[in-house]
Amino acid sequence: MDLHLTKQIEFIREVDRLKTIFRQSYIMDKSRHENDAEHSWHITLMAWVLQTHTLDREVNLLHVMKMLLIHDLVEIDAGDTFAYDVAGQVGKFERERDAAIRIFGLLPEEQSNEMMSLWLEFEEANTSEACYAVAMDRIQPLLHNYYTQGKAWREHEVTADRVLARIQFLRDNMPGLYQMTEELIHDAVEKGYLLPASL
Repeated sequence: MDLHLTKQIEFIREVDRLKTIFRQSYIMDKSRHENDAEHSWHITLMAWVLQTHTLDREVNLLHVMKMLLIHDLVEIDAGDTFAYDVAGQVGKFERERDAAIRIFGLLPEEQSNEMMSLWLEFEEANTSEACYAVAMDRIQPLLHNYYTQGKAWREHEVTADRVLARIQFLRDNMPGLYQMTEELIHDAVEKGYLLPASL
């Protein structure tokens, strides 16, 4: 094999490890934790299905889908940091940036640079595509928690105000999705899936 192809195959082999990184979210039948590869596939499909909720913004769906497919590859090295783990958030960007440099660095330079650029765009969330991608990444675990009767929320004693805070940016950018998620959060509190707002 030529060097270009050898690097691509090595990257493909390495990212198979994403299937071994488990998240705090449970799959919707509640039987086990979801892994990062399943999460990435699920939100990429969500982005396609829910694209009509981007308020007529010009969103390049292929760009969004590429971003979503690679956004958690860094967790092969950095591990999954639970969204509500305050201590775990300290140094998270630096850990994940170092992982991105190593993992994307396995590829030929042009592809490596593209993936690093996509990853940074997702992290900074300053473009329409990145905002939409981040929205999918916030909504999907919320759906998992709601449809598993708050299994992970209850295990970690997560409160409604913390969940609402993570989706606030949807209010102006994607009001239809915001309304849906807000209703699910309020219903989850009423049903005992989610603790009410902390005082």
